[in-house]
Amino acid sequence: MTETDRALKAHLLRRAGFGSSTNDLEELCQKNYEDIVEELLHPERFDEIDEDFIERYNPELSYHDAIGLHGGKWIWKMINTLRPLEEKVTLFWHHVFATAYYKSEHTPTLITQIETFRKNGLTNIKRILLDLAKDPAMNYWLDNCENHDGEPNENWGRELLELFSMGVGNYTEYDIKNASRAFTGWTFEQPLPLYPYGHYESSFVYNEDDHDDSEKVFLGRRGNFNGEDVIEIIVKQESTARFVSTRLFQFFAADELEGDAEQVIQLMMRSYFDSGYEIRSVLRTLLNCEYFKSESARFARVKGPVELVIGALRLA
Repeated sequence: MTETDRALKAHLLRRAGFGSSTNDLEELCQKNYEDIVEELLHPERFDEIDEDFIERYNPELSYHDAIGLHGGKWIWKMINTLRPLEEKVTLFWHHVFATAYYKSEHTPTLITQIETFRKNGLTNIKRILLDLAKDPAMNYWLDNCENHDGEPNENWGRELLELFSMGVGNYTEYDIKNASRAFTGWTFEQPLPLYPYGHYESSFVYNEDDHDDSEKVFLGRRGNFNGEDVIEIIVKQESTARFVSTRLFQFFAADELEGDAEQVIQLMMRSYFDSGYEIRSVLRTLLNCEYFKSESARFARVKGPVELVIGALRLA
């Protein structure tokens, strides 16, 4: 194994995970680069981390109200996981689909949201957006529980198009209004009150009686659309392929869209459509491309705080 080969694989492990110890790197270096990429892209090939150790010494984790402890548990999983890309993609979607505790003050739904990103983060964007639309934490964060037939609330519809899929300039205000109408009646089960027993879990509820079932026009298509129909239309858009590919490129490859970035993004967009919108396939294209392997790419991105801390701990 050459030093160049070793440096390349260390770069891969930093970007598609959180780095590794010297011993782990030496072991992985016995495999070729493409095989390592495939192992990263298929976390199901490796055992899930045994959580018995941390729960034994932190019994409060059996209770889903301790948000600080559960945040610490996620840090612990990032450090110790045998599925680094699974956790890295979970962090990626947590960045893109941002919610926060301070509005809901409801830990169970936030924990469930992270688990959802962990479960579906490498699947196709249609499933990811549909799960997100049904997620109680996001539903409350963007007020879709206040989106009623005859009284639409546009917060979720707007952010779905602007921040989560297509990006500014690829839709109209009219599209936002009709997308919002399509998601009327999408709400969640109100948890029982906090006191005296603590927070209860919540789940998605579709209230058919509160859904606007009249005709809508969205991105040039006409029909009695529901939320699933809107997401089906969104994922087929070239702007969505570009949005997803660009966000992945900036998180895994380089902060700035310079040099060969556009060429790589075009390849990623092609993989997006060829695979049926699969995130795994788009990432495979990125991680195997010559730009990602280049020395210039190794210095093209500044680590976020989580990556810096977890990377240092894994290295040590």
